[in-house]
Amino acid sequence: MPTKRALLSVSDKTGITEFAHQLSDAGWELISTGGTLKVLQAAGLTVRAVSDLTGFPEMLDGRVKTLHPAVHGGILARREAGHLQQLELHGIGTIDLVCVNLYPFRETVARGAPDPEVIENIDIGGPAMIRSAAKNHDAVLVLVDPADYSLALQDEVSPAERRRLAAKAYRHTSEYDAAITAYLSGEPDELPTQLPAHLGLNLTRTAQVRYGENPHQPGAIYRWGGARGPVIDAQVVAGKPMSFNNYADADAAWALCQSLAAQEEGAVCVAVKHANPCGVAVAADVKTAWERARDADTLSVFGGVVAVSRPVDLAAAQSMRGTFLEVLIAPDVTPDAVEWFAQKKPDLRVLIAGETEGVSVLDVRPLTGGFAVQESDARPWDDLCPEVVTERQPTEQEWADLRFAWAVVKGARSNAIALCKGGVTVGLGAGAVSRIWAAERAVTNAGEAAQGAVMASEAFFPFDDVVRLAASAGVTAVLQPGGAKRDPEVIAACSELGISMVFTGSRHFRH
Repeated sequence: MPTKRALLSVSDKTGITEFAHQLSDAGWELISTGGTLKVLQAAGLTVRAVSDLTGFPEMLDGRVKTLHPAVHGGILARREAGHLQQLELHGIGTIDLVCVNLYPFRETVARGAPDPEVIENIDIGGPAMIRSAAKNHDAVLVLVDPADYSLALQDEVSPAERRRLAAKAYRHTSEYDAAITAYLSGEPDELPTQLPAHLGLNLTRTAQVRYGENPHQPGAIYRWGGARGPVIDAQVVAGKPMSFNNYADADAAWALCQSLAAQEEGAVCVAVKHANPCGVAVAADVKTAWERARDADTLSVFGGVVAVSRPVDLAAAQSMRGTFLEVLIAPDVTPDAVEWFAQKKPDLRVLIAGETEGVSVLDVRPLTGGFAVQESDARPWDDLCPEVVTERQPTEQEWADLRFAWAVVKGARSNAIALCKGGVTVGLGAGAVSRIWAAERAVTNAGEAAQGAVMASEAFFPFDDVVRLAASAGVTAVLQPGGAKRDPEVIAACSELGISMVFTGSRHFRH
């Protein structure tokens, strides 16, 4: 029986020496290139250089070394008489295993390398070998992940397993090509004025959930390329597995929490229900912030998802005793708090947020037959130039509350109105089909707490009805983008009613 041959050429050298030793001990002939060849030879292994196989040295600073019939013929040949006779005629041997992973293109981009260095890290020969081996997977094992190395040491690899490895290999090269496309198109670091003509959505399943939004809908969680996110990469330290809706709500809660934490000095707590904030507060500590957010709407917070901007200690954990919550996400949770949650609230999913890395600035939403794509709405308060358009100026406290309310309403579904006072939401109206209905919901929610509160709207007022409602409830200052035809009427109503109005010049629809 002819000796089996393995071609090893890896950028990620995790476990490659040990794997090569195991192959050699099992009687495989080893072939390698460049840096991998040096590493294996330094480890005392007998390895044949690809240049010996092809009869040509590596050329053009390593750009050309494996693009040769002696390599691709050995990989692509079907193990049948016609192909094997052609190999024998040209003195080419079969290659039975291809272990390749690619130049560190994404890592080179991530560390801010200059463009010439990034371009040099576009692998050519590697993807070609992977694709060749994956095409001929019935005869050739293709390995792109060190986690799969042990499969090659089995006496027999099933056809189903070979097909799985081939699919994984094509996914590996597909994601790699998409990263190159994104870089050359200016994504994701510098979004061009016009979005690229071709946008690759490289999605890899990271979690299986029981079902989607409803039990009859299958669901799963996918990673976009190599990005990492606070929720999909969170550490679940207590509670049940996450559901589809838990992921969506936790992501919305954490995003708003971090947006507020960037502009507020205290601890921030955000409670979310159905992707909308239902209670938001800032305070000196997490326990107090949670209690204020909870008390802002004790009805809606039931079954909600909560995000906090600071670590959760035992005192904060115990303050959540009387409220049913689905998820709590925080930057950290103390061990005694984790133990308390596990014992007292075993159904609560307690998450330590993951790091955010390589996240695209694009907001992608599904359409039937396609996607709607836009740049994410990440404009901070400091990027605005607020203009007071009434004679009455907001007080110092009103300015602080307007800034707080602006961040909250930007995180709510349109149409949205937020009433805030003293660093806490006292009334919220979100997802309404009419702005006056959103305002009515917020005012009703606030009740007497609307007295002395401020109001923020994510979009302009088409009429003066909202400010008249706000004034009747005791609101003293209003913030909105401005830009409506009837702005003069709205401003006049504010002046008549003795309340301040501030224009931001920045709309924040969130459908």
